[in-house]
Amino acid sequence: MTEFALVLPVLALILFAVIQFGIVFNNYVQLTDATRAGARKAAVSRQTSDPAGTAAAAVRSSAKDLKQSDLSVTVSSTWQPTADVSVTATYPYSISLLGMVVKSGRLSSTTTERVE
Repeated sequence: MTEFALVLPVLALILFAVIQFGIVFNNYVQLTDATRAGARKAAVSRQTSDPAGTAAAAVRSSAKDLKQSDLSVTVSSTWQPTADVSVTATYPYSISLLGMVVKSGRLSSTTTERVE
């Protein structure tokens, strides 16, 4: 019983760290998928009145589980046929254990596709 009482806090800390890492990894996967969707939309939206806005809207709609006010999206291209379009999205993360922030920063994902 004494050994369990000594080991339990360490095991609980490891469990909470794994959960926090899983949440951050899930956010990264969503961010990566959202930039892919936005780049694909941008590649085929050259003829629209606002292709960058269309691509940013695609990123935001694909990342619906992320807090939209914290999601930052940039789209850059010359919009000429066969030019590259690059969609970058960033989202903040914070890993906290027992109320203390251990690590924080911004997740970032960039996808580049060719304009059709």
